[in-house]
Amino acid sequence: MAQMTMAQAITDALRTQLKNDDNVVIFGEDVGQNGGVYRVTEGLQAEFGEERVFDTPLAESGIGGLALGLTLNGFRPVMEIQFFGFVFEAMDAVVSQIARLRYRSGGKHGAPVVVRSPFGGGVKTPELHADSLEGLFAQSPGLKVVIPSNPYDAKGLLISAIKDNDPVIFLEHMKLYFSFRDEVPEGEYTVEIGKANIVREGTDVTIITYGAMVQTSLKAADKLAEEGINAEVIDLRTVSPIDVDTIVESIKKTNRAVVVQEAQKQAGIAATVVAEINDRAILDLEAPVGRVTAPDTVFPYAAAEEVWLPNDKDIVEKVKEIVNF
Repeated sequence: MAQMTMAQAITDALRTQLKNDDNVVIFGEDVGQNGGVYRVTEGLQAEFGEERVFDTPLAESGIGGLALGLTLNGFRPVMEIQFFGFVFEAMDAVVSQIARLRYRSGGKHGAPVVVRSPFGGGVKTPELHADSLEGLFAQSPGLKVVIPSNPYDAKGLLISAIKDNDPVIFLEHMKLYFSFRDEVPEGEYTVEIGKANIVREGTDVTIITYGAMVQTSLKAADKLAEEGINAEVIDLRTVSPIDVDTIVESIKKTNRAVVVQEAQKQAGIAATVVAEINDRAILDLEAPVGRVTAPDTVFPYAAAEEVWLPNDKDIVEKVKEIVNF
C-alpha cells in the first residue's frame, strides 16, 4: 500500500474508474490540462484523452445540464463544481432533474452522476468558497451525500459513488487535501456508502461528526482522556443517508452524546442526528444531546474564520458540560 494524501487518493480513485469503466467521464472548470485548483485531476486528461477528461465553460448550470444529458445516454459523469459555494447555479439540474430521474421514470432510469466539489474552512479562501452546504442536499430526496475524513475512505467512497446507479454529492474538505497521509491500497476497493465508522472506542460519551471535524474531535478526545473522560468518536462518512444504527448502539454504551459539525447550527446535519437520537434512544440518555457548530451567520472573511469555526476546545467544553449534567 502507498502513503497518500487525500488529494492523491481521490486522484487515484478517478484514475482507477477511468481505467475500469469506459463510460466514466470527468468534466468541470479547469479539470483538464490544469488538473483543477487543487490538482486533483492532474494528469488524467493526458492519460485518458480530451473525450474522457475535459474542461467546460465557467457556467455551473451548463455543467449540471451536461451531466444530466450524459447520464441519460449511458455515461457515468463525474462533474466538478470548482468550489461548492458556486453550486447554486447547478441546483436546478442536480436537485430538480438528476435527483428525481429514477422517480420520474418509474425506476426505468437511474442517474449515476457524481458531483465532486471542494468545500470547508480553515484555509482562508475568498468569500463563497468555504461554505458548508451539505444540509441543503441532504434534505433533497434522491441524493446521497458523502464527506470523507481521510485518504483511505476518500478513495473507497469515491469509487463506490462512481459505481452507484444513483446520484452522489461527494464533498472534499479543502483542509484535508494535504494535511496528512494514510495507507491507501492500490487498485479498486470500495467503502460502503451509508455506513459510519467508529474511529475511536470509548465508554463515557459519543462524539458524532464528519469531514474535517473528525480530526478536530479526535484531538478533543485526546484532551478529554487526560481528564479521565473516555470519548467514543463516530465518523458518519455519509450524511445522507445517516447510519442511525451505529449511533444508537454507541449511545446505548455511553449514554451521552455530542454532535459536531462545521456548518451553521440551524437546520444542519447535527440537528437531524439529534432528532434521530431522541426518536430512537432517548431512554438510553443520561443527559441532553449536545451540539457544537458554527454560529448562524454567513461564513466570515479569512481574518475571522478561526474565531468562527468550531475547534477542539469548544468540543471539550461541551462534552464536559454533558458528562457533568
